[in-house]
Amino acid sequence: MVSVILPTFNAGEGINSFLTMIGNQTVECELVVIDSSSTDGTQEAVRSYGAKVISIEKTDFNHGGARNAAIRSSQGDIVVLFTQDALPCDERCIERLIEPLALEDVAASYGRQIPKAGAKPTERFARLFNYPDSPEVKGLEDVPRMGIKAFFFSNVFSAIRRKEFERLGMFPDDIIMFEDMIYAARLITNGYRIAYVPGAMVAHSHDYSLAEQFKRYRCAGASFRKHPWFMQYARSGKEGRSYFMRQMRYLVREKEYSWMAYALCEAVCKYCGYHLGLHYDTVSAAPPPQGGK
Repeated sequence: MVSVILPTFNAGEGINSFLTMIGNQTVECELVVIDSSSTDGTQEAVRSYGAKVISIEKTDFNHGGARNAAIRSSQGDIVVLFTQDALPCDERCIERLIEPLALEDVAASYGRQIPKAGAKPTERFARLFNYPDSPEVKGLEDVPRMGIKAFFFSNVFSAIRRKEFERLGMFPDDIIMFEDMIYAARLITNGYRIAYVPGAMVAHSHDYSLAEQFKRYRCAGASFRKHPWFMQYARSGKEGRSYFMRQMRYLVREKEYSWMAYALCEAVCKYCGYHLGLHYDTVSAAPPPQGGK
C-alpha cells in the first residue's frame, strides 16, 4: 500500500489540480493531509476527495514533526511525500518514483523538479543543477566524492520505505527545515542507498526574494547545527563555489546578462545566511524563524 503525505496551508485553487493528478495515478494511494488551520476551503477540498485530514494550529507546524504525525496516521508500507505547490506531471510519476524501493538496499527515492512557466533564470538553473536528466543511486561510498551533495534529497516529491523510516527514528521532530537531508544522511550512514528518479517529475519552483533566500539559508544552517553528527558533512563551501560558477556560465549561455548581478547578490545572501545559521547559538539565544520548502 502507498500513502501520500501532504502538508497544507491555504493551498488555494491549485489543490484541485493536485487532487485530480493524484486521483489519476496508476498506483492507488491513500492520501493523508496535515493542515495548518487553513481558512480558504483547503480542508473541505481534500476531504471531498476522500483524504484523511489532521488539523493542527499554524503555530504548531514544523517540517519534521508535522510530517511524522501524518505518517503515523497513514498505513502504507511506502510513503510518498509531497508539498502542496508540487504538481505531478503525468499519471505514472508515483509509479516510477517507487520502483527503486523494490531493491533491498534502496530505502528512499526522490523525483525530478522542473521549473514552472515564468520561473526566473536563477530558479531555472537551480532546477537544472539539482535535478539533472540522469538517474543516480547514492550510497556511503559516494560521500568522499560528493560531500554534502550525497545527502541531497527533497520532500517536495520523494518516497521512503516505512520500515527503515521507523527503525531509524523518523524525521527530527523539532527541526526548522531540511528534515529530508538529515534523514537522507541517516539512511546513507547506516548503509542504505537513495535513488534519484528523473523520469518521475513534478512542476515546482519558487520566486524567493533575496531576503527570503537569506532567511531560508539561515534556517538551513541552524537546522544542521542542531545535529552535531551531521556537521562533519555540512561544510559546503566547495559545492557553493561550483554552483555559482556554473550558474554564471548558464546565464551567459542563455544571454540572461541582466541576472548576473542578481545571482551574485543571491549567492552572498545564501552564504551569509547559512553561516549565520551554523553559529546561531553564539549569535542569538533563539533560533531563526521557521522556513519553507
